[in-house]
Amino acid sequence: MRSVFVFPTGERADTIALLDRHLLRQPGRWLLADRLYIEIDDEQTGYLFADLDRNDMALLEAALGHRPTWAVVVDISGRIDGTAEVRWLVALLLARGGVVLDDYSAHPWTPREIESGAVIDGLRFFDFRASHERA
Repeated sequence: MRSVFVFPTGERADTIALLDRHLLRQPGRWLLADRLYIEIDDEQTGYLFADLDRNDMALLEAALGHRPTWAVVVDISGRIDGTAEVRWLVALLLARGGVVLDDYSAHPWTPREIESGAVIDGLRFFDFRASHERA
């Protein structure tokens, strides 16, 4: 399973309403095409920053201008490519701003960087193929 962590600008309730409008809701999560599993995690009740070291956290805070308290966590089945679905969902969630982290780099990706295909440290957003080639 691969994951992305989306930190949208705006209120948590607005993001929940957006997810409810566009995705199938199940208890505690949403589904996209039975391939992406979406939840909201927070620092107080979840494990939001469990895998981020201090440097990664500093990059995230600098990109957002504050320390986020919640995020939309998207888990992507390893049985599918998932790139198109992830890009669609991230564009929807970040339409009003914010950043996203993926499993392959510590860079907080902006919508503009994702759309343009920007390469940061040799990787594009959600670039699991290039990441695996490096390993």
